[in-house]
Amino acid sequence: MASSTKDKTDRQLPAGDEIFLDHVAHFVRDANAARQALTRCGFAPTPTSVQVNPDRSGSMRPTGTGNITAMFERGYAELLFKTADTPLAREFDAMIEQHSGLHLAAFSVADAEAAHRRLAASGFVVRELVRMSRPVETEAGAGTAAFTIARVEPGVMPEGRIQMLTHHTEEAVWQKRWLGHPNSAIGLIDVVIAVADVEEAAQRFARFTGRDATRTSGGAVLQLDRGGVYLVNYDRITERLPEIAITRLPFMAGYAVRVRSLAIAETAVDRADLEWHAFEEGIAAAFPSELGLGAWFFVEHAAGLPWRR
Repeated sequence: MASSTKDKTDRQLPAGDEIFLDHVAHFVRDANAARQALTRCGFAPTPTSVQVNPDRSGSMRPTGTGNITAMFERGYAELLFKTADTPLAREFDAMIEQHSGLHLAAFSVADAEAAHRRLAASGFVVRELVRMSRPVETEAGAGTAAFTIARVEPGVMPEGRIQMLTHHTEEAVWQKRWLGHPNSAIGLIDVVIAVADVEEAAQRFARFTGRDATRTSGGAVLQLDRGGVYLVNYDRITERLPEIAITRLPFMAGYAVRVRSLAIAETAVDRADLEWHAFEEGIAAAFPSELGLGAWFFVEHAAGLPWRR
């Protein structure tokens, strides 16, 4: 499948009815160990932040999770960990009990409230909108990163915590000082999800994102206005990722990262002593154990991904 002009949207946040793959998240047990592993693999993580949201009285309460991020020029990857015993943290516990690794894919939209209404009208059982924030340090001092999040009820999207959000504080989230990475990573491209029934999952993700799915051999691709989703069956994912033991479906298997230099990324992977293999225009590298099960697909251009040809 050829890359289209949609991949070249040179903007961090969507406008109008655009939808981007905004970020993915590793659910991890040990935040410090995961940070060290991310650094070892050539990423430059941000400081730790604890997430909060207002309760009905307006007081700020912990959501039960905190994060560390690897911010890219376009999109980001997140390490999510438990900070308190809350309903959201108990959902986190249930997911990480299955395995540590990827359990979240978030899509950014210009208007989360409109997306929330559209999801409900499309037959999804939705939760109340969440207005979440987290403290961040900026070069000018203390700041806040704020989001509005549209979520569906657990199990509605069995692949993980699949959600829509609107960013309200772009400059606080994507600070220039965190965008440079020793492995030359510059952008999140696609999330890769192994599923038992590609057709069913493709139809459901098409309803969720409002974008059509294109069938491929053993899978389906939903190309968004920036980034996308690759849904793949068990046989094809084990062919693409022989390094990963996939014991259950659905399984969020990894994500594609655009790099400035594949040679630099390969050097970083070698130095981190990761299991990896080359494909025609990129490399696939298994996550270190501290980040859970799954893999990165490093390419210099989205069109170099096998499922996009």
